[in-house]
Amino acid sequence: MDYFPLFFNLKQRRCLVVGAGDTAFRKVTLLLKTSTHVTVIAPKINTDVQALFQQQHIELIEKVFEDTDLPGYDLVISATQCKQTNSHVANCARQHNIPINVVDSPELCDFIFPAIIDRSPVIVAVSSGGASPVLARLLRSKIESMIAPAYGQLAALADKYRQKVKASVHPAPQRRIFWEQVLQGSIAEKVFAGRQQDAEQQLEELLKHTDTVQSGEVYLIGAGPGAADLLTFRALRLMQQGDVILYDNLVSEDILELTRRDADKIYVGKKRSDHSLPQTSINQLLADLARQGKRVVRLKGGDPFIFGRGGEEIETLMQQGIPFQVVPGITAASGCATYAGIPLTHRDHSQSCTFVTGHLKDDTINLNWEQLARPNQTIVIYMGLVGLSNICQSLIEHGCAETHPVAVIQQGTTHNQKVLTGTLATMSDIINNETISPPTLVIIGTVVNLHQQLDWFNKQ
Repeated sequence: MDYFPLFFNLKQRRCLVVGAGDTAFRKVTLLLKTSTHVTVIAPKINTDVQALFQQQHIELIEKVFEDTDLPGYDLVISATQCKQTNSHVANCARQHNIPINVVDSPELCDFIFPAIIDRSPVIVAVSSGGASPVLARLLRSKIESMIAPAYGQLAALADKYRQKVKASVHPAPQRRIFWEQVLQGSIAEKVFAGRQQDAEQQLEELLKHTDTVQSGEVYLIGAGPGAADLLTFRALRLMQQGDVILYDNLVSEDILELTRRDADKIYVGKKRSDHSLPQTSINQLLADLARQGKRVVRLKGGDPFIFGRGGEEIETLMQQGIPFQVVPGITAASGCATYAGIPLTHRDHSQSCTFVTGHLKDDTINLNWEQLARPNQTIVIYMGLVGLSNICQSLIEHGCAETHPVAVIQQGTTHNQKVLTGTLATMSDIINNETISPPTLVIIGTVVNLHQQLDWFNKQ
C-alpha cells in the first residue's frame, strides 16, 4: 500500500491553493464542501474562481507564489500548469512540514485526492494511488450505484442514538450486534423508505428490550478452492460480521483480508504431521467462544462438508445448543478442475465422479480399489500428493492401464496454479522432478486428456 487511507478533518483549518485555472477551480469547489478556509494565490485568475471570490467563499491573492506565503496553512495544493512552479511549491511545503498535493504529479504528492462518494456523514473514497484516476472514477460510479443516498440519513440516525445505545446495551460486543440488527433490518428499511419518524419509534422500542439482542453464534463457512472472488455473497456478509475468525491452512491471505479488521484471528490449521489444534479442541473452542456471546466465523478451505470435518464441528454445536449457520463453498474438486480445463464428467469419457481422500495412515491408503479401477469414471483425490505413488500402483494392480491419465493441480484457481499431467506409470517420476507447493488435488481419468484443449485459465 503506497498510500495509507485517512480522512482529514478540515474544520476551521486553512488551505492554500496555488493556481487559479480550471483544475484549481475543481479542487477549490471540492474543498468548499468542508468548512475549511481556502486561500487562492495566482497571478492570473480564472473567471470561475473569481466568481467564488465574489461570493465571499474564498480569499483571493493575485500574485506570484513566494516561499513566505506558506506559513500558517495546514494543507497545500499546487494546481498550476507550470511544472517548475509545482515542484517549487512542493519543496517549500515539505520544508515547512505541510502536506502537499500537486495535481497530476503523484511523485510530488504527500496525499492524493480520491474519487469520492458523498453520502454525508458517510463518505466513501476510491483511489488508484495516482496510477489511473480514470479507473478510480469508474470504480466510484460502480460503488455509487450500490449506495443509496438514504445511507447518509441512516448514519445520522445512528449518530443521534449512539450515546443512548451505549448507555443501554452492554457489553461492547452485544452493542455491535445491536447496531447490526438496526442497520441491516426493518429500521433501516424504514429510513430508506423515507419514514424517519417510524424508524426512530421502532429503535426506541428496541432499546426497551435489549435482552432480545442476538447472542453468540457460529458461522461454518466454505472459503472455496483459493481465489477470493469465488466466495458466495452470504459467506462474505457473515465473514464481515464475525468477532472471531478460526481459519485453516487452506484459507488464503486474500480471503482473510475480507474479514472484519478488528476481529480476532486464530489459526487452527492442519498440515501433514503438524496439527495446531486437535479436531476435538477446535470443536469445543467454537462452542466456548459462542457461549461468550461472540459471533464465530469458522473458515474452511473448499466446502466444510467435503473432507472438511464440518459435520463433526456442528455435532458438537448441536449437542451443546449453540446456534450456527453453514455456508457451502465451491469444493476444490469443482473449482480446481474447472480452472484446469478438466471437466469432471463428459459424455465421451466419464459418466460418474468419485471423491476420495488419499490421506496416508501407517503408510497405507485404505480405499475400494476395485471400484476405483472401473472404466468410464473420474476419480478426484484430496490430500493425495504424498501417497500418489501408492495410489497409482494400486490402481494398476487392480486393472487400470499404465497409460491411464493423471493430473496433479497445485494451488488451483489462484495465480500460482500449476497443472502437471502424466499417466499412472509416469506421474510419480514427474512429481519427483518438480517443486510442488500444496494444496494439491489429483484427478484420474480420461477427462484429463481434455486439459490441453480446454485450459481456458492459461489462455486468457
